[in-house]
Amino acid sequence: MNRPNFIRTTLLIAATIAAPLLAHSFKAGALTITHPWARETAQGQVVGGGFMEIRNGGKADDRLISASAPVAAEVQLHTMTMDNGVMRMRQVKDGIAIPAGQTVTLKPGGLHIMFMGLKAPLAKGTTIPATLRFQRAGAVKVRFAVQAVATAAPQEMHHARH
Repeated sequence: MNRPNFIRTTLLIAATIAAPLLAHSFKAGALTITHPWARETAQGQVVGGGFMEIRNGGKADDRLISASAPVAAEVQLHTMTMDNGVMRMRQVKDGIAIPAGQTVTLKPGGLHIMFMGLKAPLAKGTTIPATLRFQRAGAVKVRFAVQAVATAAPQEMHHARH
């Protein structure tokens, strides 16, 4: 095989392997979950945050009612607000509404997932499996890309390890 064909073949194989990581979205019925990501945690840290966008392309509302992950003893749905300069984090017990035709963003400083009782630190460059449970769409298996602690938004997953 000549050099240009070898390079083209190598790039095609690399793109085929990387495509699912770069796309990094999951679909269940009318819902599309895009770029689930989490921040890396330090040794001994027992909680971590998870973030994503959830698009409801359907005509009926849905609701994220719970989540689970093998890396944590418990996974909770949370909201964070500022009250007179004091950060308040609270568990969202009735779930997170995903209105029909809209996108809900789970992000730092707002709605998010909390991995509680981490069994090991979340390491940058890895992915962690989780299951999201929706009222209508049911259980959806996703993978959170673990990113640097200072990350404010999802980064493309060029070098994710499983």
